[in-house]
Amino acid sequence: MTASDPSNSQSLLLMIAGAKGAVGSTVAVASTAMRYQPELVLPSLTTKHMLPGLDSSQPVQVVGWDATDTTLLAAIGAQGVLSEDIWKPYADELEQVQVRTPPSDSLDLKGQVEQLNQDIQEFRALYPNTKAVLINLLPAAVTENLHRFKSLSQLYSEFDPINLPDLSYTIAAVLAGVPVVNFTPNEVEIPVVINEAVKRGVTISGRDGKTGQTYLKVVLASALKARNLFVDGWYSLNILGNQDGKNLMDPKRAAGKLSNKTEILDEILGYPVGERYGVSSHQVQIGYYPPRGDAKEAWDVIDFFGLFGLPMSIRLNLQGRDSVLATPLVLDLARWMVVLQGAGRSGPIPELAFYYKQPVGDDPPVTFQDQLSRLRELALECEKVLADKGREAEGSKQ
Repeated sequence: MTASDPSNSQSLLLMIAGAKGAVGSTVAVASTAMRYQPELVLPSLTTKHMLPGLDSSQPVQVVGWDATDTTLLAAIGAQGVLSEDIWKPYADELEQVQVRTPPSDSLDLKGQVEQLNQDIQEFRALYPNTKAVLINLLPAAVTENLHRFKSLSQLYSEFDPINLPDLSYTIAAVLAGVPVVNFTPNEVEIPVVINEAVKRGVTISGRDGKTGQTYLKVVLASALKARNLFVDGWYSLNILGNQDGKNLMDPKRAAGKLSNKTEILDEILGYPVGERYGVSSHQVQIGYYPPRGDAKEAWDVIDFFGLFGLPMSIRLNLQGRDSVLATPLVLDLARWMVVLQGAGRSGPIPELAFYYKQPVGDDPPVTFQDQLSRLRELALECEKVLADKGREAEGSKQ
């Protein structure tokens, strides 16, 4: 096999926080596969033909951070997401991936940011002709209210990052001019960070990647709304046995994700489900079931009314692979970030709501139809801006 040239100016450099987790390690394998056999990965990407200014077989390099005391290859095997015949052909390449130890918990926020900034500069020096993107894949954290902070200096002096390390990575990336993909339910897109990103021309997208059950919920809810079918109740159960599922057994850590999963339905339908009962009849439960590993299963029971108020129902059973569903979206979002920053966008990108449970930014599209429409409009907008920039550059040479 022959790899694509990593010195290509359009190559991506994914800097992954949580690089040895189920999703992070799967992203590493998929990124390596894209350099050797892009035909194995590209068909799963929504950006394959959508984005201007990118080679469809754009090489992707991976670096990152993880606290796990094992090699990336050992982590790939231990996670059990991919069979050995899928990742073993790339073992030599994967052994070369640099995954560093995260900043010590003994450091304050500023100290962590400074260490991460140094790491980012060294990663860039290792791959000098790439376009870097930070990918946040850290575990769900305890919800923190950080909107009270008015400046970066106040955040540095008053906030202890022990329970939200994501913030250190996000700030370090923004200060280094690196766009951020927040695939976690952890809120890092606070006003202080957003203001800094806008000031520095850095794009941010988030929050909480929409991979399986919630993606289908958006599709079905949008379809029911379009047919004026009244949703009376929606019960969702999700079981998975990976580290993410185990982590979510802590109610404090699960709070943000459950909130993202429940709020989205009322927003789409335009009314609170269960209003006539005086309590919400949209219920979401997540269960940790070790035998399933990364192969999660989700059930949905949807009760709705049609003509003359007659009741009907839908039963939906998804048997999915959590990290296999997530990985193409991570790659898509990284590609979007590079194009958007090149097109002059900065701060949150609400048009990327298609990819997230809780999209950040002003007036994100809500229904599935609107999300797809805004995504296509965004691609056309980027194409026009980049074409204009290209013509200006050519004109300045003459």
